[in-house]
Amino acid sequence: MALSCFACFGGGNKQQRREEEERVSLEARAKAAEAAQRRQEEFEKSAAGRAAKAQLQAMTKQSANQNKGEPVLKWQMG
Repeated sequence: MALSCFACFGGGNKQQRREEEERVSLEARAKAAEAAQRRQEEFEKSAAGRAAKAQLQAMTKQSANQNKGEPVLKWQMG
């Protein structure tokens, strides 16, 4: 009998409140992800975004050509 009255004293509301908070949290995360995606797309279209992309490509190309089988650190015994 004690368990059947548990919901009468607000025990059932905790589960309902927890589910509502989880739903709201999931919605907030989804909205934040959408906003981040829009910001990323806007950045990629902007001059700064295109410049950053070009710089990354240049750095990648340079690092690929820079180390053609040679050790990164060289030392001599003298």
